[in-house]
Amino acid sequence: MQSLEKEAAIAVQYLTTISKEVEAKFEEFLPSEKDRPCRLHEAMRYSMFAGGKRLRPALVHAAFDLFGGKGESVWYAMSALEMLHTFSLIHDDLPCVDNDDFRRGKPTSHKQFGEATAVMAGDALCVLAFELMGKTGNAKAIEVLAHLLGTYGMIGGEMTDIECEGKPVDFETVDYIHYHKTAALIEASLEVGALLAGASDKDVETIRQYGRSIGLAFQIVDDILDIVSTTEELGKDAGSDVERGKATYPALIGLEKSRERARELYEESIKFLDGIDRDTSIFRAIAAFIITRVK
Repeated sequence: MQSLEKEAAIAVQYLTTISKEVEAKFEEFLPSEKDRPCRLHEAMRYSMFAGGKRLRPALVHAAFDLFGGKGESVWYAMSALEMLHTFSLIHDDLPCVDNDDFRRGKPTSHKQFGEATAVMAGDALCVLAFELMGKTGNAKAIEVLAHLLGTYGMIGGEMTDIECEGKPVDFETVDYIHYHKTAALIEASLEVGALLAGASDKDVETIRQYGRSIGLAFQIVDDILDIVSTTEELGKDAGSDVERGKATYPALIGLEKSRERARELYEESIKFLDGIDRDTSIFRAIAAFIITRVK
């Protein structure tokens, strides 16, 4: 068995390759800065091309490949998932939510373009994402994505996160926030890719459960990094979770037990992959990448 570090390196290479390919599609699908309203289009492109791991489009692609998907519909879905993720980051950074000044080492959208333009850029990316999903012709994939984005998914998690700032919380609430605000869209990426490939109900459910596990692990690792890393290392404001009294695993149980919980979720995700009778090596590598972001 390969070490986690070697598996993580495979994932990094895969993510790098997918990033280059999907960013070419962003160029194709995003409106031109030369088209009116120019400033809004510039703001949309600014955030979309600000960098990032492109994890969600990579998961769409990986699931589509795993279950034998054919055709170009996957590129619409990959672009849509990254647009939805970017929309969430733009709104998350706003003064009325987390009031962050930096994202991926650059000024956040509202710092660069003003609050009103940032709000509309996020809204426009969300709308464009569903326009692209419509081009896949898969109503079930659109339904799943909308559900896991809305009040029973990512937006619901963000709302609960805001409501719980500075308040005592229990494990159930922290898990709820972590799942809904982060894991739900990661889960959706995998489920959408599987649905577009025509995977069986059993396989869709299994890859969805894998997504839930790695999504929860991803958020726990992010919470740890917020404490142990610098703003320069993170590319965003470090220590902001502690400042705002965010409901996180480290706040509840400390760093070491948080690392243990993330590792448990990694192992759980691998068990789900064992239930798929196909080559799941890239998914194992991605899980390793997530867990090795923090020692």
